[in-house]
Amino acid sequence: MFITSQAGKSESSEPISIVIPFYNEEENVEAVLYEIRLTNPHAEIIAVNDGSRDTTEALIKKFSDVRLVSFPKNLGQSAALYAGLLSASHDLCVLMDGDGQNDPADIAMLVDQAKNYQVVCGYRRERKDSWQVKLASKIANKSRKFFTGDTVRDAGCTLKVIRKEYVRFLIPFNEMQCYMIGMLEHAGLSLGQFPVNHRPRRFGNSNYTILRRAWRGIWDLLGMAWLLRRQICWPPHYPKHE
Repeated sequence: MFITSQAGKSESSEPISIVIPFYNEEENVEAVLYEIRLTNPHAEIIAVNDGSRDTTEALIKKFSDVRLVSFPKNLGQSAALYAGLLSASHDLCVLMDGDGQNDPADIAMLVDQAKNYQVVCGYRRERKDSWQVKLASKIANKSRKFFTGDTVRDAGCTLKVIRKEYVRFLIPFNEMQCYMIGMLEHAGLSLGQFPVNHRPRRFGNSNYTILRRAWRGIWDLLGMAWLLRRQICWPPHYPKHE
């Protein structure tokens, strides 16, 4: 079981939905879901099984109070997060990883900051990754900021709080998760960024490689730089259809 860095439970005056994608995380899924429920007892939990080939889905089903969204095949983290957001019952949505490296005890602080910002995201205070991954992430962040002009400090940190009503500003595509906050910022939403705990992966291996990210990142970066300059964005408070 993962041990949270903060004592107590996360409480919010506004109901929240927590979206967690899982892909072949049979060694982590039970501990992750248990810890989330322990720290956020009243939250809606949406577990997205991204086409896992192991027992991840069966283990999720053991939690009767967790909503399951399941893909017949692996579609990627972006598709899983997007599907979870669309499935959320509450407007205030929290996104986090399913590998146990995010600390659900940080959710309370981020949700509380949602009173002051339209979008809130964490940045990893002390990353528990290899130096190769840290270097690749640093280069990717600098390159992304240069081409897109966003101010996102750590786009690779999945722990974020956004409102479901702002999903209309997102353009779903593979690797969207690296640019979603930039898209929301481009739409004129206020952004708050705060340090969060980051823990080493206890079991399993990352589903991403540096070369894979780099190759995809080149094309995504060029595409997003073009799109953000061409995209028509409604103002953040554009009235919703009733």
